[in-house]
Amino acid sequence: MAAAALLIKLPGALDAQLQSEQGLTFFEYMVLAVLSERDDRTLQMSDIAAATSSSLSRLSHVVKRLEAQGLLRRERIPGAGRRTNAVLTDAGWVKVVAAAPGHVARVRHLLVDAVAADDLAALRRISETVIERIDPGRSC
Repeated sequence: MAAAALLIKLPGALDAQLQSEQGLTFFEYMVLAVLSERDDRTLQMSDIAAATSSSLSRLSHVVKRLEAQGLLRRERIPGAGRRTNAVLTDAGWVKVVAAAPGHVARVRHLLVDAVAADDLAALRRISETVIERIDPGRSC
């Protein structure tokens, strides 16, 4: 099925570009990008996991690697429970800003520029419909 192949091959192609050009996996880039979109560059780990459709365990391993590279740091949230924020460092900001143009160019080449505008609009509608079924109330 073409849709299944797209869902498997597109992330792999984006991962290959990011690893080759920036030494980041697609998932690492997504974690940094989610943080970069916040005014304070800070977000609770559980919210990053939700935004990236990741388990907390997988996210924790990736955050540990990114932290070792100085791209982010973890901070305990005061109070009850084991809540932790991830904070994008200045080095992390520089990394994600450097990675973004190549990533965007690759997405444009592989998808946006390869598909007619009407088909792209249909793909958006289809994606929104499926996401709503998978995760009701969550927008794309």
